[in-house]
Formats: sequence, structure tokens, C-alpha cells
Amino acid sequence: MEKDFDRGELIRRALEQQPAAYAPYSGFYVSAAVLADSGEIYTGVNVENASYPAGICAERNAIAHAAACGERRIRAIAIVGGPGGENRDYCAPCGICRQVMREFCNPKEMRVLTAKSPEDFRERTLEELLPESFGPEDLIRE
Repeated sequence: MEKDFDRGELIRRALEQQPAAYAPYSGFYVSAAVLADSGEIYTGVNVENASYPAGICAERNAIAHAAACGERRIRAIAIVGGPGGENRDYCAPCGICRQVMREFCNPKEMRVLTAKSPEDFRERTLEELLPESFGPEDLIRE
């Protein structure tokens, strides 16, 4: 059964971290806050690189932060992003980030919040964003 959580707080944590994004090439500042099953919140920002493929998205950075602290299940993620750090639209996660999220959750239960502010956000399940996904259970051998 899904536990409720404070969506506004999760979004605020992402917004607080957004200025730390390193986006000298695109100027598109993204931040994410991940809520782990433990109740802890972990943040991450996008970090670009002159060799573009070497950069990392905020969502994967936040998930890696949680994993490095020993977390293995995430319940929700809040994502904010926009040019110059202005959140004019809802910043959806890329396909790679959706797949990384899938590694650490039940896609039917995980909540993905894309937000402009704590009061203005969209909420979906990961299953809605990544239908018919491939996950760890698909690799279990009997």
C-alpha cells in the first residue's frame, strides 16, 4: 500500500538545490529531489560537460546520491528545470532517467512530480511515463 508524502516539501527541496546546477552550455538548470522509502530526501542537479555525453541529468544524480547513501527503494521524485533556472514549464525526465528510476521502485507506485512551484505541478506514476518497462525482476533466473 502506498504511503502518502508531502509533495510541497519534495518540490521545495528540488527548488532549493536548482541554483547549484552546472549548465554553462545549455543554460537549462535542472534539479531533482528523491524521496526514499526510509523517508530521507536526496537531491541532485544536472552537471554538464564540454564533452556533452559525459554530463549527468539531475534525476540520475539524485538517485545516485540516494544509492550511495545505501537507499535501494524510492517512492517519489520531484523535478524542476528551465532556461536560466526559470521554471516556465514542467520539466519531464528523459528516457534514460526513467529507466534508472525503474531500477529502484515499483513503477505502479512511484510518483513522478514535474513542477513549476510547490503549488503548480503534475503528478504521474512511473508506469504512466514508462509503460511495459524492463526491470530487475526480468533478469531473475530460476
